[in-house]
Amino acid sequence: MGADMPNRPSASDESTLLKWMRLEIGRINDGVVAERKRLSRLLQEEHPASVTKGGTRYDFDREVLLRLEQGLPGDLQRRLRLPIIFYFDSTVPDSFFLADEVAVQVLQCLQEISPLRRMQGGRLWMAKPLVYAVMNRYPTAVQIMMR
Repeated sequence: MGADMPNRPSASDESTLLKWMRLEIGRINDGVVAERKRLSRLLQEEHPASVTKGGTRYDFDREVLLRLEQGLPGDLQRRLRLPIIFYFDSTVPDSFFLADEVAVQVLQCLQEISPLRRMQGGRLWMAKPLVYAVMNRYPTAVQIMMR
């Protein structure tokens, strides 16, 4: 019976694998901004920037910030924290999700997503090609983070 049994990972093997995966995801996320700043604050900075989780400087494109300022009402300018973070969940490989209601309102105001879309369970799911298109239109103002 023992020779015919497939090799299955032990609980300690799975624990080691999960630790390794968390470490790798942490490395991937090192480039994600640690302190998201309000658009209104970034516009006041001479060189708009923040710091990443890995401790490096993250520069925002001033032209993109000015386009956002022009496209958004004052209330959203004051409430929007940048960058907008989309989350990747490996259990849903074809989509990313937003967990920020203000970011959803901003994307609706910019006509990037339908005003009829609503968050469900604190998340709004978007297909990857749509997210990539938003990232291309607003470089440095959008990031993807792995969960």
